[in-house]
Amino acid sequence: MPSNAQGGKAFGVLKDQQRQKLEEINQEYLEDSKYSDEEDLAVKLEGFKNKYSEFDLNDQGEIELMGLKRMMEKLGVPKTHLELKKMIVEVTGGSSNTINYRDFVKMMLGKRSAVLKLVLIFEDKANGSPSKPSGPPPKRDISSLP
Repeated sequence: MPSNAQGGKAFGVLKDQQRQKLEEINQEYLEDSKYSDEEDLAVKLEGFKNKYSEFDLNDQGEIELMGLKRMMEKLGVPKTHLELKKMIVEVTGGSSNTINYRDFVKMMLGKRSAVLKLVLIFEDKANGSPSKPSGPPPKRDISSLP
C-alpha cells in the first residue's frame, strides 16, 4: 500500500495493525499454560478482542476515560468520571490511566471480580437470553397506549 494513503484507507490500515497486535496478545494467552484449563479460551479471546476494539476510541490500542464512559453508557450503566477513574485503577492496578488490551484480558480471565468485568459478563448474559423478542416491534395504535 502507498505510504501516502489518506482518510479511510489509512484508518483501515491502522485498524488492521491494531487487530493484528490484539491477535498476537490473544496468541500469547492461548500458549500460556496458566490459562490452559480455561474453557473455550479461543472463543472468549475473540470476543474480548471485538469488545475491546469497539471502545478503543482514540485508536491508540488502549481504552481511555471517554471510551470507558461510552462502553458503560452503551451497556446501560452510566458512571460518573470518578467511578470511571476508579474502574481504570482497579483494572490497571493504578499503573496507567488507560486500559491496555493485556490488562483487559487479564481482568476478564482473572479470578478477581472487577466492576467492569461484572458489567461485561452481565451484558453478555443479557444479550444471550432468548427472552428478548426478535423481529420488529408489533404495530401499535393510540388506543393501546397506557
